[in-house]
Amino acid sequence: MPKISQRGKEMPSSPIRRLAPLANEAKARGVKVYHLNIGQPDLPTPQKALDALKNVDRKVLEYSPSQGFLSLREKLQAYYRKFRIELSVNDIIVTSGGSEAVLFAFLACLNPGDEIIIPEPAYANYMAFAVSAGAVIKTVPSSIETGFALPPVEKFEELITDRTKAILICNPNNPTGYLYSRKEMNQIRDLVKKYDLYLFSDEVYREFIYTGSPYISACHLDGIEENVVLIDSVSKRYSECGIRIGALVTKNKAVRDAVMKFCQARLSPPLLGQIVAEASIDGTEEYSADVYEQYVERRKCLVDGLNKIPGVYSPIPMGAFYTMVRLPVDDSEKFCKWCLTDFDYEGETIMMAPAAGFYTTPGAGKDQVRLAYVLKKEDLNRALFILRKALEAYPGLTL
Repeated sequence: MPKISQRGKEMPSSPIRRLAPLANEAKARGVKVYHLNIGQPDLPTPQKALDALKNVDRKVLEYSPSQGFLSLREKLQAYYRKFRIELSVNDIIVTSGGSEAVLFAFLACLNPGDEIIIPEPAYANYMAFAVSAGAVIKTVPSSIETGFALPPVEKFEELITDRTKAILICNPNNPTGYLYSRKEMNQIRDLVKKYDLYLFSDEVYREFIYTGSPYISACHLDGIEENVVLIDSVSKRYSECGIRIGALVTKNKAVRDAVMKFCQARLSPPLLGQIVAEASIDGTEEYSADVYEQYVERRKCLVDGLNKIPGVYSPIPMGAFYTMVRLPVDDSEKFCKWCLTDFDYEGETIMMAPAAGFYTTPGAGKDQVRLAYVLKKEDLNRALFILRKALEAYPGLTL
């Protein structure tokens, strides 16, 4: 019997989706599951986008250019300008979701064995893409006690070796909701400049900042323009996760040329997805403002509710739509499974993402979960009530 590859063995399972079979079994038993595990908003996609999809009158659903339609890239160019990011249309490559942008950045910029430094906890799929590219993740731990603030820059510098090729940040952050300050971004810039590293910057949540603090893009940092690779996606800001449209943005022509080879190998990003994305960018300001206000309310609802449950602690996230939560349990993975297999309250339960999958440090996050406030307030309040009941019944409670 042929064996699977070492890469296949090393590929981590998703903490966001790996409990999905248990959730499906719970639903088959008639249990209603509140999904707090994944950043899939319940808010409607802009009507303009849905209309564009309904009104597609093409006779052939052909390949698009490998870098994406020029018209979409021009719309994105104008969109970035609103955030003081000045780009040539050629600096923008449309990808099949932000995920492909991360993967292609790794494949184009890193050799097998090269190291990437990432603040921890981090979006779990970064680890998976690193395995795909043969790269090595080195993490700098941040702490729930500090709200997951950027660790001291000296901690980054301690990890730099001759194999270090990049720093990766997510700003605002998934899974923590932390927003990097101008001072922190400048510290990262100075490191990138000193050691001539790439800076991969995932900024898909720029629309969702709740503190009044400024959004500082990696593209705003002087002196490292050729080092920056920006990752973007329309999935979250327009509730369009399923169309799989993202972007890789860089002023570095050598990187773009290398990325284009991978783009040509996969032929084109999704045709229909690009049509929907392009329709979403213009004339949706009112939609975006309404979505923002709903997330402000949902954030307050969830975080306030969590911190009223005995033994539970959530920092106040500054952006995105996630929070990392400490629970009074022996093992959050066991607790999350137990909620789906052995528990329901009045025929309802909750699904959460165990936080250990967002860490590479062994044992880290064992008492934490990531929750997404992507449900309406009524559902969030009900989910909070069920969480309280689950903790009261859980045999591994540590209070």
